Amino acid sequence: MSLSELPGIDRRVKLSNLGDFAERLSVMTNELRDQILAPRPRKTAPIFTIGELSEMCGIDRQKINYLATKEGSELPPGEVQGTGRARTFSLKDARSWVQQVSDIYQTPLVSGTREHRGRVLITANFKGGSCKTTTSMCIGQGLSLRGRKVLMIDLDPQASLSELCGLYAEKDVTWEDTVLPYIYDPDLEGGIESKVQSTYWDGLDVIPAHNYLHDAEFHLPAAQKTNPNFEFWSVLRKGIEPLRAQYDYIILDTAPSLSYLTLNGLMAADAMVMPLVPESLDFISSVSFWSLFAEVANGFVEHEVDKSYDFVSVLLSRVDYGSTSSAPVVRSWSQRAYGDWLHTTEIPASSVMSNGALAFSTVFDLSRAETVAKTLARVKQPMVDYCKWIDDQYVAQWREGQ
Repeated sequence: MSLSELPGIDRRVKLSNLGDFAERLSVMTNELRDQILAPRPRKTAPIFTIGELSEMCGIDRQKINYLATKEGSELPPGEVQGTGRARTFSLKDARSWVQQVSDIYQTPLVSGTREHRGRVLITANFKGGSCKTTTSMCIGQGLSLRGRKVLMIDLDPQASLSELCGLYAEKDVTWEDTVLPYIYDPDLEGGIESKVQSTYWDGLDVIPAHNYLHDAEFHLPAAQKTNPNFEFWSVLRKGIEPLRAQYDYIILDTAPSLSYLTLNGLMAADAMVMPLVPESLDFISSVSFWSLFAEVANGFVEHEVDKSYDFVSVLLSRVDYGSTSSAPVVRSWSQRAYGDWLHTTEIPASSVMSNGALAFSTVFDLSRAETVAKTLARVKQPMVDYCKWIDDQYVAQWREGQ
């Protein structure tokens, strides 16, 4: 039989076949999740050495040992290791030390609520693979390690942030656990607050996402069509407002598109972070984001709806410093395009980050015992510095009573 006589491959795909295909993929995904998250489908927070705690609190190890063993001390003593000269501390213990011992300004509480309004940060980018979700989680974790209480809100139907928070997006979450019920009914009993869940990470809560969040893209425009006075862009902002008294920071992770939910997030946010991988296509995609957002913003301004951001920060992420990297060229483009918006901190590319992403982890999830300390610090320290920069912007305002 000649090659011309071989039967061709039928590549036609019918809509009616997609259900079976999606089901097969779902089964495969569940199996992969079980492998990746084995032996148990829950993440655990890292353990901190006395050296790490020393760095976080800005005091020497001897003082930590003294305060940990001092009679009558209210500080967590940690757990003694080996011969008794070393100690380790849980995340909750470490946060308690930071709040009580470090010189990091801690926000006053009155009857369990904060004196200041919590700040809302949003990460946004059109380009998939821009480290947007990982950056969101790292910012939340990094701020919590400064003693802050943080709420993550996942607005992306892909629910990757929910996975990073330790949830099986398809097993542990239903559409009723998301912001969607509030989008449907802003008079929902308990409001958005009723959807908050705790996570494996002390000081960090989450409102998860589900693929049904796509329904908001139909509901919001339909509601506006029915009621021309309906402010589709302000639904989330109004829902978040009561939560500002309970959290120092509320971080919104969005889908890689200018969807109705993303617009709600952009209009609710006090500040915006755009992670940008220094590759040419990523840069062009970022320009497209601003072009489209500017068109939408002009429409708002024409209807006398305006707002301001405390800052917009473009953060170069997954930067390759190799000799053949395009990063230097794209960095120069970014400097010309974004000026002061481009932050001086850069997050380097690293196998630590790649392996962490595979395990639904971030650099903050990893301990020094699990990886090479210098390699981990190379990626982790820039993110620590960036979180400090964000926090410093608002500490200045909080000290002034804003």
